[in-house]
Amino acid sequence: MPIVNITLIKGRSQEKKAAMYREVTEAIHRTLGAPRESVRIMVNEIEPEHFAVAGEAKTGPSS
Repeated sequence: MPIVNITLIKGRSQEKKAAMYREVTEAIHRTLGAPRESVRIMVNEIEPEHFAVAGEAKTGPSS
């Protein structure tokens, strides 16, 4: 059973996340041969101010 853990900055729509779930599941199925129903995806969403690059906090998912 493949388990995928994804960390995202908060702010993406539920529709975009649903599309990501489908695409990730399909990629795992295609590359590993795992049945789609066995793929587990966990998403951790963090506040933009809790993520920094080069000493600067991010401001949203597109940053």
